[in-house]
Amino acid sequence: MPRIAGSGGRLKDIPVASPKRVLLASPRGYCAGVDRAVVAVEKALERYGSPVYVRKQIVHNKHVVATLEQQGAVFVDEVDEVPEGAHVVFSAHGVAPAVVQAAADRGLRAIDATCPLVTKVHREAVRFARDDFEILLIGHTGHEEVEGTAGEAPDNVTIVNGPDEADAVVVRDPEKVVWLSQTTLSVDETMETVRRLRERFPALQDPPSDDICYATQNRQVAIKKVAQEADVVIVVGSANSSNSVRLVEVALEHGAAAAYRVDYASEVRQEWLDGAATVGVTSGASVPEVLVQELLEDLAGAGYSDVETVQTAEEDLMFSLPRELRTDQAGNRDERALGGRAR
Repeated sequence: MPRIAGSGGRLKDIPVASPKRVLLASPRGYCAGVDRAVVAVEKALERYGSPVYVRKQIVHNKHVVATLEQQGAVFVDEVDEVPEGAHVVFSAHGVAPAVVQAAADRGLRAIDATCPLVTKVHREAVRFARDDFEILLIGHTGHEEVEGTAGEAPDNVTIVNGPDEADAVVVRDPEKVVWLSQTTLSVDETMETVRRLRERFPALQDPPSDDICYATQNRQVAIKKVAQEADVVIVVGSANSSNSVRLVEVALEHGAAAAYRVDYASEVRQEWLDGAATVGVTSGASVPEVLVQELLEDLAGAGYSDVETVQTAEEDLMFSLPRELRTDQAGNRDERALGGRAR
């Protein structure tokens, strides 16, 4: 097993009953959609100069947003805050058609960094609404992705926040109902919601393909395996990152005695490690790997220098950058046209 050098000083190396180790989940961290979105903002700044405006957070991670702000990105809540004619990037979570129209009305030069897997769900909503289905959208009210998807067919969409809401759903025609979902949910909880909806609406149709994204599923599978052996699990990710929050829940549901979420290694508290021989570590799909490495260094300083990777899947998917950013100003194909960065 590799050994990680400790940063020293902040966390104490207190002896425990068994040898100390870290189980490092893999896959973890950046997914293809997040990578594409972050690179899109970086490339827009390189090509058009600062400022480039971004509607909402490009991805749900404090560190990523702060880093892009330092480079000249300006984050706004709505497009009416963007000066007319400026460049604006739509976040990885997607936007409703009304937002696209509002940007066009202001003459904004929009760059759509919506994750292609979110775009797929949007297209499903449009198609089912066209066929006059009632769409039960499983997701969290107020989440940007849910708002964007619901905005594609507002008259046909009912949001279902989880299993407990399934019993209260009212539909026009029980024979024409389909479910879709936010891409970053707990797989297990979503399937339980579907089960309870189908008990009430036996004709409930499934989406043509799984809406929960591959990265969300892969990270949940990996942390399930880690949690079975971990005394405590630490998830790196921001509080508004749905998939990061779900990883904490999944870890607790699958054997971890305790699980915590942090934005930065400096937030780890000494008492979390008291008596813990095995620490599980993972990160949400919008988290750069540098933040995980900082955590491993801090844990090594507390005696957790032996690191074992628990790998449950390989990921090699990449998405092309938005069309506007695939070439440089001279028209030559950009080397990062397919996204992808050294992680």
